[in-house]
Amino acid sequence: MQSAVTSLRGLVHKWLGSTDDARITRVHPPGMSGGCVCAEVNRPAGSLAIFFFRHRDGGWCVFPPTCRGS
Repeated sequence: MQSAVTSLRGLVHKWLGSTDDARITRVHPPGMSGGCVCAEVNRPAGSLAIFFFRHRDGGWCVFPPTCRGS
């Protein structure tokens, strides 16, 4: 599946609403390119957290990148 290059801020806004209310709670692996982050927003019904994954093209998606064999 191909993905268009999408910014993390754009995806957080699309999935969680206002980026002013969202916060990044986890970064994996810390200090490295790639990996994933967890964004969280508190709502009246409870908190909502979504993981976003960085892909080889530099974009972010809600699904992890595919593993390619060597």
